[in-house]
Amino acid sequence: MTRVGILISGRGSNMMSLVQASRASGATYDIALVASDNPEAPGLAWAAAHDIPTYAQSPRGMPKAEYEAKIDAALRGANVEIIALAGYMRLLSDDFVARWRGRIVNIHPSLLPKYKGLDTHARAIEAGDATAGCSVHIVTEELDGGEILGQAAVPILPGDTPDTLSERVLAAEHRLYPTVLADFATL
Repeated sequence: MTRVGILISGRGSNMMSLVQASRASGATYDIALVASDNPEAPGLAWAAAHDIPTYAQSPRGMPKAEYEAKIDAALRGANVEIIALAGYMRLLSDDFVARWRGRIVNIHPSLLPKYKGLDTHARAIEAGDATAGCSVHIVTEELDGGEILGQAAVPILPGDTPDTLSERVLAAEHRLYPTVLADFATL
């Protein structure tokens, strides 16, 4: 069974879907640690209530390298083999990515390579796209630029706003991410 560490910044709804899938019969991974850059992240309390070890470290007032060294030590101390980003809102340094090369996955709310970065739903609507969606990809030094492991399309409906589209894409993320991570954990 592959040991996964999940990084979150807030509520962690994708983290919750990954945890639930890890507890299903035939799961290929288990959650070894949920870590956050926000000690007040609601997802940490949820994880702790579900008997998952947690770690929190605010990056405020410390150099990025020092902050990432602490997160790295916590992940390694939990014997994590794969890192899953689930609403983790910090950019990882090139050095951190290099230390975990090929072992960090992320879910992004667009059909990559379209709409890297932020405001993906508004950008898709503004462009007049017929579909939006989500992508699970390997994290590299290039923002949202790594190999795509899986995607799910969601139609953009007449009258959609970024918020209404976001809700439907998030539901697709909750289905896609656990499936892709389960497959990735067997490689």
